[in-house]
Amino acid sequence: MPGSTDRFLDIRRDPHSGELLARGGDAEAHSILQRAGFVAVVRLHESYHRAPAGLTEEDESRLATDAVGRLRAVGYHVDCDERFDTDARPAAYPTLGASVSHLAERIREATNTAEAADILTELTAPHDGILAGFEETLSTLAEFFDGLGDASDPYTARRLRYLADEYIRVIHSDLAHTRERLADRHAPHPGRRTCTEQVPDHEPERSAVCACPPPPRALPAPAPPPVGAARLRR
Repeated sequence: MPGSTDRFLDIRRDPHSGELLARGGDAEAHSILQRAGFVAVVRLHESYHRAPAGLTEEDESRLATDAVGRLRAVGYHVDCDERFDTDARPAAYPTLGASVSHLAERIREATNTAEAADILTELTAPHDGILAGFEETLSTLAEFFDGLGDASDPYTARRLRYLADEYIRVIHSDLAHTRERLADRHAPHPGRRTCTEQVPDHEPERSAVCACPPPPRALPAPAPPPVGAARLRR
């Protein structure tokens, strides 16, 4: 089955370096690993996850055991050191990111510009929209770095403010303009319409369930030219 290998992970202590490493998995698995506390490592030819620096061996074991349980709870196959094996299956709850991604599904189902505008409002609302919250979060994170005390922290704080001021605000402004254009348009999407699931009175087929037209049939691929046809041309 395509992509099935992405459901397998390996969480072990490296025999050479002694590092606690997690390898394998897909994007969802990587999110689970990071929520468990692992740090992503992206190299030119490989990507994997490691335990944060400075943990005790006991803390690393708790981190790895928690990750194994979380991954297995949602169907991943995890090979691990015996010390990390667990029967625990923590409950999985929808993440904030998953809630935001649900907007994409709503856009796929939108049948007119008004519905699309309503969805964009969740992103662009000036007081409590997603982008406004994102901008505030970056600014607050910059304040956090201002007080950390390392020499590089003021640079990180300035960089976060730059992202909030220059990038997020530009995206916010552009999407807000797009939302206003959609709100003024009042047009159905020509490729979509709401299915009423009503069978018209003149429908002769008893098995019909709605009045939607059948999906378009794919055109057959043209037959290849006869062997040697190119050689006959002058």
